[in-house]
Amino acid sequence: MNKGKEVAKPSFVSVILPLIPAKLNKEVKEISKFFKNIEKPAINKSYVQASLPKSKPNALFSDIAMNILKIKEAFPNLPNKKIDTIQKVVNGSNNKPKPRLNMTTKGPLRKQVIVSINNKLGKRFIKNSVSHITNINHALKSIKSSVCADFIYADNKGVIISTNNVALNSDLQEIEKYIKNSLQTSDNNIAFPQLPQSKSYLKIVGISYFVDKSNTCISSKDIECILKNNHIFNDIVLALKPRIIKVSPKLDMTIVWIDIWDTQNGNNAKKIINRRFNVGNVITTVRGANMNPGIPQCKKCWKWEHSAGVCRIQGSRCAKYNEPHLTNNYCDFAWCCKANDKLNPPRLETKKGKPCQHSFKCLNCKGSHVTDSVKCPFWKHHFNKEWYSKEYAKLWKARRISICSNVNDSAI
Repeated sequence: MNKGKEVAKPSFVSVILPLIPAKLNKEVKEISKFFKNIEKPAINKSYVQASLPKSKPNALFSDIAMNILKIKEAFPNLPNKKIDTIQKVVNGSNNKPKPRLNMTTKGPLRKQVIVSINNKLGKRFIKNSVSHITNINHALKSIKSSVCADFIYADNKGVIISTNNVALNSDLQEIEKYIKNSLQTSDNNIAFPQLPQSKSYLKIVGISYFVDKSNTCISSKDIECILKNNHIFNDIVLALKPRIIKVSPKLDMTIVWIDIWDTQNGNNAKKIINRRFNVGNVITTVRGANMNPGIPQCKKCWKWEHSAGVCRIQGSRCAKYNEPHLTNNYCDFAWCCKANDKLNPPRLETKKGKPCQHSFKCLNCKGSHVTDSVKCPFWKHHFNKEWYSKEYAKLWKARRISICSNVNDSAI
């Protein structure tokens, strides 16, 4: 071996290939026909891995989403509803919607405040409604409340204040203070303001029609006294007077229908349903009833079977004389309340604040009473749809006959 001599290292030389001539587009297309896209072998991924986003494969999901994906991977044929129920059972979630009874209405909007006041005090309070709204809003702003009063109007329940949001207990206390200071009355005349509630319809089965084996029939006042003296109905407030209906003309038993104020979930009704109590020597039970609010009466035209929000007439008509003016202004616009010296005997003018002594005529039954009177047979039977349909069909026939007779008389 040659020591001390440098050994020559092998050198790698790249071979320069000749340039390939460029091919035309037609030749490229013809060659590409012979080549096919080679499909990649499919990788068996789990449902969870396949559902992960491509941009962030290592993204963190919540526990609920991962549990749903695992359930879908284990049971691919299950529908979505059953998967949700399994997931709720696994996680132990208590987000189930509270069941609502069928005999409970949804009720009006909660964006109202109802203050039960006497009619005289309510009318006196509404006269200065604009100033009251501004003062109530100032009082609510002073306690840093988000509630704002929009308008005020009177109803059979009392004074109703419409608001933009649902009022809290602190807001109700502030409204009560202002109303008592403005009217300067005792606490007994004005009740604590309340939010509107729903109604639950119930019936009491097993009450005898006669009181203490006598010929005197049971009345709604007697039933109110029975309910007040019973501990089952301590926390329950009646929305209307109880209605008594005899089971049949040959039996001496009745069914009492009661409407109570309740929440939309029917919490008060759930406490009472299927409860039993004594009425004398008879044991009665409380049952749930079908919702039957009755046939509505329009407060504009005073006809039945539709409400004032759907009425097509412009303006409103009087409930006493069926004339185009409000019922409260009948003394100013009604023809019978105005003085007329030409009549024999002359007619005197009715003064404001005094009741009208002239005869009224009901629009529906043609009786001598006011259209919204409780004495009207339409009001007495407004829960009985069969009676209403028969009587209203008779009225329509009579109106058609009168119209046809007037047309024939004018043609002659």
